[in-house]
Amino acid sequence: MPETVLARAQRVLETGVGLDETGVLEVLRLPDDQIPSILELAHQVRMRWCGPEVEVEGIVSLKTGGCPEDCHFCSQSGLFASPVRSVWLDIPALVEAAKQTAATGATEFCIVAAVRGPDAKLMAQLREGVAAIREAVDINIAASIGMLTQAQVDELVELGVHRYNHNLETARSYFPNVVTTHSWEERWDTLRMVRDSGMEVCCGGILGLGESVEQRAEFAAQLQVLDPHEVPLNFLNPRPGTPLADQPVLDPKDALRAIAAFRLALPRTILRYAGGREITLGDLGTRDGLLGGVNAVIVGNYLTTLGRRPDEDLALLEELSMPVKALSATL
Repeated sequence: MPETVLARAQRVLETGVGLDETGVLEVLRLPDDQIPSILELAHQVRMRWCGPEVEVEGIVSLKTGGCPEDCHFCSQSGLFASPVRSVWLDIPALVEAAKQTAATGATEFCIVAAVRGPDAKLMAQLREGVAAIREAVDINIAASIGMLTQAQVDELVELGVHRYNHNLETARSYFPNVVTTHSWEERWDTLRMVRDSGMEVCCGGILGLGESVEQRAEFAAQLQVLDPHEVPLNFLNPRPGTPLADQPVLDPKDALRAIAAFRLALPRTILRYAGGREITLGDLGTRDGLLGGVNAVIVGNYLTTLGRRPDEDLALLEELSMPVKALSATL
C-alpha cells in the first residue's frame, strides 16, 4: 500500500477525523492486492469510533410507483416504461410490515413513498400510519417522502419521526446526468431543514451510476460537509425500462474500495448496506464489507428489488460476533 494512503488512513484511526477528498480518491485508486489491507484498517476505524454493534432496519413503501420525477436509476418513475405500477399500502398492511421488521430484531422501520414531495393525502396517510405503528409495536420510525417544506419538517418532528432519509444519490457534479426534473441543491435544502430540526439525517446514494472515481471522492467529501447520522450505500441494480437499464453492474472490487473509502471519510457515521449489495457483492462480498467498515444493514426486500433473507443476514452477524443494536430505552 502506498505510504501516503496508509499514513492518512492511520491518522483517521488515531484521531477520528475523516479523510479529505484527496485521501478518499487515493483509496478508490488502490491496486487490487491492497484491498484487504485497507478494508482491515477501515474495520478498525469502525470498531474504534462506532463500536461493534450493527443497526438493523426494515423499509416499506407506503406509495409505490407513479413518481413524476425522472431519476434515471429508478423503476418507480411514472415517466419510464418500467413494470412498476402505482400502488398505495393500507394502514393494516403497514402495521404488519412494522411488526415483521421488529420480529427480526430490527430497531428501525422506514416508511418510504415514491413522490417528489408529500401532498396532503400522503401526510394524512403518514400521520395515521405512524400512530397505528406506535400503538402496535415498539420500534423507531423513520421516513423518506421526498423534498419537504419547513412546515412538513415541523410536522414530522411533532409526529415523532426520529430520522429522515433523503439521498443526494451522487456527486453534485454528476447529478444532472441522472436527474433532470429537480436539482441536487433542492435535495440539499431539505436535508439542511431536517438537520436543523433535530431529526437524525440519513443521506447516502448509489454507486455505479456511471460516475468517475473522482466523482465518488467528491460525493464522499460532500457528505462530510452534511455530516449525516447515517449513510446508506446502494449499488446500482439496473432496472428494466429505466435509462440505466443497460448500465454494467459495479465491479465488486470497486464496491469494496468504496466501502473502505466512505468509512475512512466518515469514521463516526452509521454506514449502511442498502440496495444492490446482493447482485454486486454476493455473500462473500457482503461479509467483506461488514469486516471493512459497514455497521448497519437493511434486512429483507428493498422497495422494488429482492434482498437477502433476514435470517441470513442475522446469522452472518452472529457468526462475525457483531451484536445487533438494541432499541434505546429512552425512545
